[in-house]
Amino acid sequence: MSKPRIGIIGAGVAGLACSARLAHRGYEVHVFEANEFPGGKINRIQLGPYQFDRGPSVLTGLNYLEEVFDFCGEPFEFPLVQTQNSFRYFFPDGIRLQLGTNPEDIAAEIAIKLGEDRRNVSRYLRKAESNYRHIAPLFIEKSLHRKRSLIGKKLIKALVRLPWYKLARTMHTENQARFRNPKTVQVFDRFASYNGSHPYRAPAMLNMISHLEMNEIPFLPAGGMIQVTNALYELAKNKGVQFHFKERVRHILLDQDRCNGLETSKGNYSFDAVVSNMDVSYTYERLLDSKFAPHKVLDQELSSSAVVFYWGIRTKFDQLDLHNIFFGDSYQKEFDTIFAQQAVQNDPTIYVNVTSKYITGDAPDGCDNWFVMINSPVDNGQDWEKEVAETRTRILERLSNELGESIEDLIEVEQVLTPPMIDRIYAGKSGSIYGNASNSKYAAFYRHPNFSKNIQRLYFAGVSVHPGGGIPLALNSARLACEFLENDLISVTS
Repeated sequence: MSKPRIGIIGAGVAGLACSARLAHRGYEVHVFEANEFPGGKINRIQLGPYQFDRGPSVLTGLNYLEEVFDFCGEPFEFPLVQTQNSFRYFFPDGIRLQLGTNPEDIAAEIAIKLGEDRRNVSRYLRKAESNYRHIAPLFIEKSLHRKRSLIGKKLIKALVRLPWYKLARTMHTENQARFRNPKTVQVFDRFASYNGSHPYRAPAMLNMISHLEMNEIPFLPAGGMIQVTNALYELAKNKGVQFHFKERVRHILLDQDRCNGLETSKGNYSFDAVVSNMDVSYTYERLLDSKFAPHKVLDQELSSSAVVFYWGIRTKFDQLDLHNIFFGDSYQKEFDTIFAQQAVQNDPTIYVNVTSKYITGDAPDGCDNWFVMINSPVDNGQDWEKEVAETRTRILERLSNELGESIEDLIEVEQVLTPPMIDRIYAGKSGSIYGNASNSKYAAFYRHPNFSKNIQRLYFAGVSVHPGGGIPLALNSARLACEFLENDLISVTS
């Protein structure tokens, strides 16, 4: 009997994890990727003597990556760099906040610099951890869309704790009630940006994201974030996955309401099931008949996007560490401008990631590689050439004033990433990074499931579907999609 054949659309992290899992289980797996490289947004670019991680720069939840290798029966060899600090914060009034690599030091620093009660900060972090520990096994590691997967003691424990999640409050109102200093509130509100949402509208339950950065501390792969892609890609290849790069999928082929293959730029392929790691909205809009689209789910507000500058800087700044946040004067105005006005705010929060602080090969001696990002709206027809030029001027002025030296004079190489480019290169709808935003208390329940309710044998993985954005959640989406696929195929053949 021949092996069941599985087609996977997209070689992002979730697509790679799916392919390795299914190949390990004995399926014949083919991955189709429109680009010439794997990893989706997690890729690298070389600009002269400088190297940059092009997409995500923060790695948390390493256990979810390790779980893929454990499932496949392979050793998890993933060298990490020992960083000295977590995040460094710069406020407009000159206050600097340097967070360490354990929650006790973080609580102490916030207490000393921002005047908070240290015990209160520690309680907040313990609550974030507790909420995460109780909710992750149910709402992150399980599906919300098939009742039988929710039944059990973990469901009861999660339901008992519902009042702790403050579903009626936003992240901001909960943080404002917990802390006395608006700067502390801003630090914890920032975690809304980890799934492209508005902290003044996103549910307070998302405050548990702080656990992954402040209790567990983000990791730095020794080879940069591309190490995540390389590890999963090599695992998949070793399991026999067949990759088809520069081969764009044009249509998902159906026999009535059952998926049975793919049409690509090079031909047609028959498959027993298909997993889409493509943005779920574009999967329906570009690859299927619109009658199949679940409009109630897909018509939700999109997450934010980003404008990123990659700058090779011919000097080093001791004021900077690996992760640096430069806050503007009005956090609420920044997100109101992004979501309500669909524009880039004049005084945005600036994130500067400098991997050469720890990875010496990322920049020449005496130089640094700057990944400089701001939150932005998705592409809605804005004049991006004008937006980028004005944003670049504002960023350079802000950073020059903060660091006491003209930054523009130090830039040796430069490249920019914009929302239209995110749409074009990664097929993120309108440049959205995470699919739908989580700007309502019901947002978690409106994410698309890891399977199609209208088309048999079609499954979904990636940041635009359940459970959401970020590498840990993308890896969970891959596991869920594979479990649904296997259960459905087994039930048909048994």
